[in-house]
Amino acid sequence: MMVIATTLHLVRVFVTGAYKNTEGRDQHREWNWVLGVAMLFSTLLLSFTGYLLPWDQLAFWAVTVGTNIVSSAPAAGTIVREVLIGGREIGQATLIRFYLLHIVVLPIAVAVLFGYHMWRVRKDGGLANGDAADDEADVVHAIPPIVLRIAVVSMATLLAVTLLATFIPSPLLDSANPLVTPNPAKAPWYFLWLQEIVADTTVRIGPLRVNGALIGGVLLPFVLAVMLTVWPWIDRSPAGLAGVAFPRARRTQIAVFLLIAFAIAALTVIGLMRGPSWGLWWPWESWPDVPARF
Repeated sequence: MMVIATTLHLVRVFVTGAYKNTEGRDQHREWNWVLGVAMLFSTLLLSFTGYLLPWDQLAFWAVTVGTNIVSSAPAAGTIVREVLIGGREIGQATLIRFYLLHIVVLPIAVAVLFGYHMWRVRKDGGLANGDAADDEADVVHAIPPIVLRIAVVSMATLLAVTLLATFIPSPLLDSANPLVTPNPAKAPWYFLWLQEIVADTTVRIGPLRVNGALIGGVLLPFVLAVMLTVWPWIDRSPAGLAGVAFPRARRTQIAVFLLIAFAIAALTVIGLMRGPSWGLWWPWESWPDVPARF
């Protein structure tokens, strides 16, 4: 839910051009966009580190697939993977490291980013709105109205998660076993689009073998992440369009952005439909009994 909510918020900011500065104000909304991207990546890391904590087969092999994709990066890939998992193999050291990252390091980082992000929103004049007025009638103080609303939303979120945890059983599988490889072994659902690209781009053309892990697991996400981060400086549309949804001057860039977002969503759905031997299976179809690999 957190990954989806953060992603939808970022999509909304992009579509409305809320990262753009309005004229006549000392604003730095482009840097707040960078903070938002950093929080999205931190959210993914929070989910990824939490994925291992159940220590069942699903968690173990999902993290194995995810960290193997990381290791495909040239030069430093293997080193980054070993630093991430605390050794060469996923084991107790990895579990302790992910636990500390999940409950201490990353929550503190997200809290700091979120606090500064909200402060910058207020500092830059609130939410981007090209026709926003500046008189006293439109001013909303942070304390108590904004703090009260954040408290209400936080309590509602806690209640929703509690209800979900109460009525939906935890999907635990057998205990983690590095000697038994499930078929299929999948990355966490929010990285399935990367795994799908890795599978689709791993091909052999004559004597040449294309490294799909390098293309789909490293180069493509790196390019997308860089483009997403620096886009406010690339977007040269008029400042008056800040806060305006789907303006004509930004129609092309919004269309490309939404096309990429749709492609990622479609690849994720395809990844969810993958079954034994990475074949495609409809949700209502039953998978055949395929023995796990030892």
